[in-house]
Amino acid sequence: MSGSHHAPWPRGRAVGGALMIMTLALAACQPLGEGNDEPAGSDPAASGGGGATGRLSIATGGTGGVYFPLGGGLADLISENIEGYTASAEETNASVDNMNLIGSGDSDIAFVLGDTAADAVGGTGEFEGAAVEACAIGILYTNFTQLVASADSGITSVADLEGKRVSLGEAESGTEVIGLRVLEGGGLDPDADIERAQLGVAETVDALRDGTLDAGFWSGGLPTGALVDYASTGDMVLVPTAEFAAELQGTYGEYYLESEIPAETYEGQDEAIGVLGVPNVLVVNTSMDEGLQEQLTALLFEHKDDLVAVHPAAEELDQEAASDVPFMDVCPGAQTFYGS
Repeated sequence: MSGSHHAPWPRGRAVGGALMIMTLALAACQPLGEGNDEPAGSDPAASGGGGATGRLSIATGGTGGVYFPLGGGLADLISENIEGYTASAEETNASVDNMNLIGSGDSDIAFVLGDTAADAVGGTGEFEGAAVEACAIGILYTNFTQLVASADSGITSVADLEGKRVSLGEAESGTEVIGLRVLEGGGLDPDADIERAQLGVAETVDALRDGTLDAGFWSGGLPTGALVDYASTGDMVLVPTAEFAAELQGTYGEYYLESEIPAETYEGQDEAIGVLGVPNVLVVNTSMDEGLQEQLTALLFEHKDDLVAVHPAAEELDQEAASDVPFMDVCPGAQTFYGS
């Protein structure tokens, strides 16, 4: 069900088996605000490439997702390859939280879903009247809306969520934004038609296992580690969401794509599942030095293999397509790298 809707951004690839080793990434990760000798996201990033020094804070997501290990891998690459800088990846509630951290200067770099980034720079949605000054280093990979249910729940469609116990992701996450919009597309009121929970992907899996939850939304790359583990039990059902892509694209923007999770991405998944896709972007505050922006952009593509070794979602990194970001400005330093 992918086809032409994927044209502006990297296509999803069939990825199977267990999540690849994350030791390198996890070593560079720590909870936000711990172990820092100076405030995150301050002058060093703004003072730039040539000869500047400082620590860069990378806002990621929860430990069960893809942002966290990739952020750790990126932190290692920055520390090893950009002279005068060290970096650390911080655990956060993901996209909405991350854009707020970029806006406040508490983080220098952030992984963010395209729809959330567009709302933030436009001052709409969760950011009504409080636009964030940010620009994109580039498109990274596609996030797939993975609506998972327990086999015992009988849920096979969004309509089946009515009256069920459903997690919409963590509060202030990109997953929550997408989950609310999918429910809206399916004619369901999240405050009246479901028993609403706000859990990260790891906590969602735990709740599905112990029977305190029927289904949960997760927006992430493929495969997601916590879901790899849950699928191995034979209890996980993936629920299609691609039918809402055209409606959401018309209502909100062209960052909503008709995508699919390829067959055998997860154990026991014999067929491709049509789902809603959203591109991920790496963003920084517009105050970051242009030379540093350029170095960060180069790092992604010159060391792509290192990031793939951390998580296979990085396979989608595509230098030709990364600068095609129709919903926010590409950073001037990144434009220099891309040659525009």
